[in-house]
Amino acid sequence: MYSNILVPIALDNEGDRVANAIAVAKALATDNARITLLHVIEAMPSYAISYISADILTATRKGVESEMARLAADIGAHSVVIDGHSGRSILDYSEAQNIDLIVVASHRPGMQTLLLGSTATHVVRHAQCSVHVLR
Repeated sequence: MYSNILVPIALDNEGDRVANAIAVAKALATDNARITLLHVIEAMPSYAISYISADILTATRKGVESEMARLAADIGAHSVVIDGHSGRSILDYSEAQNIDLIVVASHRPGMQTLLLGSTATHVVRHAQCSVHVLR
């Protein structure tokens, strides 16, 4: 059983993957465990950012924060939204917060994943704590 669990959430994932990751985190948690839902907002390329107004970026971030807060409230967890590269940011956050388990949803690997790697693969290879991967 784990007492400090991190569940990275990609809001563009299917709802079942998110729900399954949360269910696994709850099942593996001690009675008074802290569960944190984390969403990483990836940086936009500089050539694209100039075409998007600051109002849209602000509204999008507020929407993400609101959805994450709703998901966390449903299960009595905490939510965090940060900026950065997803794989590296998940690892940095987990180390800074002394996370003892990361529950990450993954997808079936395809050719692109084999060539470029995925967030789940990066987390599994470099995490300093236990990682539970859901397929």
